[in-house]
Amino acid sequence: MWAGIAVQIKSAANMEVAISIHDGTYSTDYAATTLYLEESQPEMNATIIENHIIQTLRVFSKEHVCKFIGAGVTLALFNDVPNLCTRLWLEVDIVPIVFDIKPYAKQADATRPRIKHSRSAQVSGSGTPITPSHASNTIAIQDDKHLGLLSRKVPIPHTLDEQADSAARKCLVHFGPGNNLRLSIGYKNNVEVNMAGKVHLVDDLELFEKEVSKGTWNAVLKFAQELREKKVKIGFFSSTPQGGGVALMRHALIRFLDLLDVDAAWYVPNPSPTVFRTTKNNHNILQGVADPGVRFTEQNRQTFDQWIEKNAHRYWFSEGGPLTVGGVDVAVIDDPQMPGLIPMIRKARPDLPIVYRSHIEIRSELVHIQGSPQNEVWSYLWDKIKLADLFIAHPVPKFVPSDVPSEILGLMPATTDWLDGLNKDLSVWDSHYYMTELRGLCAKERIAELAWPQRDYFVQVSRFDPSKGIPTVIDAYCKFRVLLTKDGVTSPESIPQLLICGHGAVDDPDASLIYDEILELLQDDEYSGYARDITVMRLPPCDQLLNAVMANAKIALQLSSREGFEVKVSEALHAGRPVVTTRSGGIPLQVQHGKNGYLTEYGDTTAVAQYLYDLWTDPALYARFSKFAKENVPDEVGTVGSALCWLYLAATFARGDKVKPNGAWINDLARSAAGEPYAAGESRLPRLDLHVQA
Repeated sequence: MWAGIAVQIKSAANMEVAISIHDGTYSTDYAATTLYLEESQPEMNATIIENHIIQTLRVFSKEHVCKFIGAGVTLALFNDVPNLCTRLWLEVDIVPIVFDIKPYAKQADATRPRIKHSRSAQVSGSGTPITPSHASNTIAIQDDKHLGLLSRKVPIPHTLDEQADSAARKCLVHFGPGNNLRLSIGYKNNVEVNMAGKVHLVDDLELFEKEVSKGTWNAVLKFAQELREKKVKIGFFSSTPQGGGVALMRHALIRFLDLLDVDAAWYVPNPSPTVFRTTKNNHNILQGVADPGVRFTEQNRQTFDQWIEKNAHRYWFSEGGPLTVGGVDVAVIDDPQMPGLIPMIRKARPDLPIVYRSHIEIRSELVHIQGSPQNEVWSYLWDKIKLADLFIAHPVPKFVPSDVPSEILGLMPATTDWLDGLNKDLSVWDSHYYMTELRGLCAKERIAELAWPQRDYFVQVSRFDPSKGIPTVIDAYCKFRVLLTKDGVTSPESIPQLLICGHGAVDDPDASLIYDEILELLQDDEYSGYARDITVMRLPPCDQLLNAVMANAKIALQLSSREGFEVKVSEALHAGRPVVTTRSGGIPLQVQHGKNGYLTEYGDTTAVAQYLYDLWTDPALYARFSKFAKENVPDEVGTVGSALCWLYLAATFARGDKVKPNGAWINDLARSAAGEPYAAGESRLPRLDLHVQA
């Protein structure tokens, strides 16, 4: 369901609030209520209005057993009650979209004759020239005494119910298949985060401040003020606007920077399935999980280069583009899909600071083996990346090839947003709604359904990717079931189920292949006896669905063979879920063995099964792990911590200074530069020494 909300001031002491309900096809209900307010008490009155609207929507949802997806809010209401949108998002899980709906019709609309396809002093839509007789008819229409209000009263008022209904209908058209908010790509392929400012999820900076330490927050404000004063523009360039971890981070980062009034924008190229197949192959090659026969051929290189050049010249180097003179002041290039931009930028704007951000694992021990697939890909990429001013990598030593000079190397973890759909607290009502949606999706696909809440479950949330270790998740779960059977546990209510789920990215063509392989694996004799308790689902791109899945799970798994810095581990810990995982990539920095989870070697499914058994059968152990996990999530894995790093880098470049991290964590450099040292006991990820080229 969708709602439209409008207000009209009746007097200094009362206001009429109107709510129109739309089911996606028709307007189905409407209510208007007069609220009695206190004079000269705007904050108190705003709270009264907020409470009334939220309570009305909650009551309607429960009485009609329905879920509101979005709400159109008139600009007048937003100005009078600025915290309403934030509360709609965080308290009742409704996406609020603000529309400037006037309380009156435009004068031209009230007086213009309704002649189809007419053009002033041109040819009408029917091909008939507009003659003097048409003009005389116009005058007659305007002067016709039978038109009553139309001829005498301009402008025509929009009644309150019309405003509310208009807001509901305008809101509805911004949602697409699966009731997901439509993606908006604007001028020069700029990703219009939050529908270019129409969507208001969190407008209160104090909520972000509560998520981090005082030192982090003060440093953010210091650098943000400097960038605002100097009017510095930051441009991010990545391959896809949705679906992958980089896209999630960029959406969250731009939302937060917009709240700080920092000028930052994010750009993407036109998608190319052929190129995305190549970039996915390159990704798998660099991680060492590709078939040995997969190579980065000369034809692949040419196609890749042509794709970058075409998009760059069409959107970013053309007149008014972000990479032209007068455009961005700092350019950030994400991952191995986009480094072809770097030499183009360096040629067009030699002095523009360029930061290359690597989000993936690079098998540094393989990239220098002459003739290896990794060497072919890395040599091509490094030839372009080496022209950047900075190389930012995940804080894992083996992710950084030895030919990256330490003076340009900085470290940053992957991050997630604690107030977005993936992590915000869901009400019991909303949580049950999404879990019911999951059951419906399982039934539609004829996949084994979860019996939650009657039965608990373990979960691995990940892409269906060859590096995510999904077969080992199934093997470990089945071994865990054997341990329960040996203990005499046979009642279904006492046995947790297993959920493996995730959704794909625009540039990830492997997902369908891996998904099909997993379903076939469940038919093997070794696992078929447990298949009815194993749910494997490709989920639609709904953040709150993944949120509910993680929040309601008992234990999270992440048994990757290769990994960068896994945000799903951070999200599980933030939700208070112990994590059983592997010592892959950056995961050992996130999980403290024996405190908030357990670390195992990849493929050691016997150890995984035993750890699952220990956490499942020992409530005191589980409670201790859960509490530690929730209370020890460092600032640097959240959006505010990420923003601090980018603000610091942009501010330093804006002063004309060179940034030479020498392998340091950017967060540490930022806190030091801001004069905000870490407080005693402040949670931080472990710092590891990187041995790289001097």
